[in-house]
Amino acid sequence: MERSEIENLIDAAIEATHNSYSPYSNYSVGAALLTIDGTLFTGCNIENATYGATNCAERTAIFKAISEGEKQFKAIAVNGIGSQGEADYAFPCGICRQVLAEFCEPDFIVICAKNKKDYKRYTIGELLPETFSL
Repeated sequence: MERSEIENLIDAAIEATHNSYSPYSNYSVGAALLTIDGTLFTGCNIENATYGATNCAERTAIFKAISEGEKQFKAIAVNGIGSQGEADYAFPCGICRQVLAEFCEPDFIVICAKNKKDYKRYTIGELLPETFSL
């Protein structure tokens, strides 16, 4: 991926944090998912008082894409904003890693970003080695 493409993806993830519904954790997460053909899907975390009904930003983005017929993905950027407004590296939880592994190739790129200049880059294969799959 080119640097400009990464930066655009990070910007979209940061923007998506503004739609977060996170009154319980006070931790807003945004994700931006890029398809192979360049289409962008964003998502945010959506919490619920029962906690079990909460949905992570990464799954929100990928479920939106799948529901629109997309099935080929290139990368996702994830950003977290704490209760004091500080940016944070937001890493996909175990469930999100498994969902990403279900729909993405092992070389799919996961970018955990504080901002456009401060981010970490992995493949889903690195984050979830020896994945459980068909």
